[in-house]
Amino acid sequence: MALEICVKAAAGAPDTLGDCPFCQRVLLTLEEKKVPYKLNLVNLSDKPQWFLEISPEGKVPVVKFDDKWVADSDVIVGIIEDKFPEPSLKTPPEFAHVGSKIFGTFITFLKSKDANNGSEQDLVNELKALDEHLKGHGPFIAGEKITAVDLGLGPKLYHLEITLGHFKKWTVPESLTYVHNYMKSIFGRESFVKTKVAKEHVIEGWAPKVNA
Repeated sequence: MALEICVKAAAGAPDTLGDCPFCQRVLLTLEEKKVPYKLNLVNLSDKPQWFLEISPEGKVPVVKFDDKWVADSDVIVGIIEDKFPEPSLKTPPEFAHVGSKIFGTFITFLKSKDANNGSEQDLVNELKALDEHLKGHGPFIAGEKITAVDLGLGPKLYHLEITLGHFKKWTVPESLTYVHNYMKSIFGRESFVKTKVAKEHVIEGWAPKVNA
């Protein structure tokens, strides 16, 4: 029995997966655990009535477990781990928050119109902290095996790389070799290749936020 999941459709391409790192996180979890699922693509700029009935706040992802629709990728990933424990993707608690500030600092820098407001350095500092962690614990955040924390961070780094490259002509500093290797190994996984969004849809998705 396949799990039903509602995810974002690409802007202007209703049959194509859209740019939501939280949706990809859930899809990666399902792929890594080889759990069959049925994808429902939702146009978030014109939400259909059937979708608002199962997700009153209009948020994605939502997944159906035992006839009940559940929102919030943190909650969803936890339920998937409980229902489908093998292979385990549990992250040891001491590593659960590694890299957790990267996405927020990335968005601040992306939206920043002031080159001297320190937002670039804040992002570099967070990436440096990840690099140091990977140097001591890698290749993944919790060691040899990929875990839930990597599946959450990977899509965010993918968005970071594409959008900062496009809108800011900015790249992750070459000196952060462990971060570069980490991104390469996650982006190259079969599960990631199957669930990633085309670059142009990532750029289209972020454009309104950058130009706001």
